Order: sequence, then structure tokens, then C-alpha cells
Amino acid sequence: MFQSVVQVDAFTDKPFSGNPAAVCVMEGPADEGWMQTVAREMNLSETAFLYPDDQGYHLRWFTPKVEVNLCGHATLASAHVLFESELIPEGKSIHFKTRSGLLTARRDGEFIELDFPATHVEESSIPPGLTQLLGVRPKFVGRSAFDYLVEVESEAIVRALKPDFSELSKLPVRGLCVTAFDFSKQYDFVSRFFAPAAGVNEDPVTGSAHCALAPYWAKYLKRNEFLAYQASPRGGEVRLRLEGDRVILGGRAITVMRGELTSDRVPEIEAPKTPESQL
Repeated sequence: MFQSVVQVDAFTDKPFSGNPAAVCVMEGPADEGWMQTVAREMNLSETAFLYPDDQGYHLRWFTPKVEVNLCGHATLASAHVLFESELIPEGKSIHFKTRSGLLTARRDGEFIELDFPATHVEESSIPPGLTQLLGVRPKFVGRSAFDYLVEVESEAIVRALKPDFSELSKLPVRGLCVTAFDFSKQYDFVSRFFAPAAGVNEDPVTGSAHCALAPYWAKYLKRNEFLAYQASPRGGEVRLRLEGDRVILGGRAITVMRGELTSDRVPEIEAPKTPESQL
């Protein structure tokens, strides 16, 4: 039996925009090296691998280079595949067991809502060379558990950024998120996300980065609901709601390709036991 692969564009309702992810729904757990090799072959910012158990699905995410602890768009893509293939009954939520704990997804009309942990940002000093790397003086620099977050003066600056990816990859973090208030009022704020150290120079739409952006902008805008835009060349919208220490990420998704891996069968391994704290 060969492994099916579905490619989904996430955080968009238009093909060839948003953030593409490959999704492999497997019968059981697979060898980590095999999953990394498949992700490298797919050559997308993330490939998701999931398999069911009695309480939901185990879910892991790989870039072409490394496994990551949290990924929003590939989770949205995974939920879209499960809903579209009717593996999840209408009106039911999906429970994903991940390296970041339990994540849930549910339908809300044409949107899928993801329940993710909020990521808080602490103000930090400007890392050496960051101003030169970006070509602009930041208004704010902070650091979360995963990334640096930088606020700049305007949306135009965010869109015009051309960072040095080689130098950026030397920062001691997963990536760099740059954001600005949207004075046009079409969106509440805009952002871009760069992660060359993880094998992704620029991520088209980054759900996990918005887990830090939502609490960051909530402090300044004095509210908990936002419509955000990630201004990569592909671009994508993210609907956000901050609920305590959780962020509800809303987005649409569309399937653009279906296929199967024909070169090898999935090398199965014994299912790991999930810690009770993540159930």
C-alpha cells in the first residue's frame, strides 16, 4: 500500500496563494528519518504527518531541514484534509496530539479554527547586526520561546524588506517575525516571517508566529480580535481571537493536488505512548 499525499494551500481560498503544505494521513507511526526524507522531497515549508488513535490524531511537522515544535498552516491543512475526506463527522472537533501539547480544530462555516497556545514576547536588546540586516531601525525588539519579533514603523517597510538570509540564519532562534500596524485599516496589522535556519527563507503565512502577534498587538490595540495579513509574495489572511493563554487562529484552505508516494512503502514503527499531560 502506497502513501497518499495531499497538497493544500492554507490561509487562503484561492489556489496558488497562502501557504502550501503537504499532508500525509498514515495508518500508524512512521520512522522519523523517512518523514524527514519525504519532507525534503516535498520541498515545502512544512509537511505534516498524522495518524489516528482512539482519541484523535498524532501530528508531527517537518521542514525540508528539521522537525518543528509548532506549525499553524500545516495543522490547518491537516484539518482541511480530514474534513474534506469526511474522516471527521460534521460538527465534530479534531484533537491533535503534538510536541506542543493538545491542539484542536473545528469548522466555523468556510473557516477552520485552530486552538493554539499563546506565545508571549519579552522585550530584548537589539541583537548585534539586526539593524543592518533589516536595513531599518526597529521600533521594538522582543523574543518569544521560538523567535525574535520586531515592530517597524509602517506596512510599507514590512513589504519592502530584503533581509540577508545568510546573516539571518545565524540568529540563535527559529526565525524572525517583522510586523507593523496597518494604517490603511484594511487589516489590523501586517507581518512577514523569515526562518532560514530552519530551511525556510520566507514562510508565506505562519500560524505559529501569530500566536505571538495576537498577544503582542492586544496590549497596544486594547482588544482581543484581529484580522491580520502576512505580506509575503503569496500572502494570506489570518483571523485571530485571544482567549486568555490561548489563540484561536481562523483560516480557509483549498486542496490543489493529490498523489501518492510510489517509491517506497511507509516504514512503520511501534506507536509511542503519549504522556497524560498531552492528552
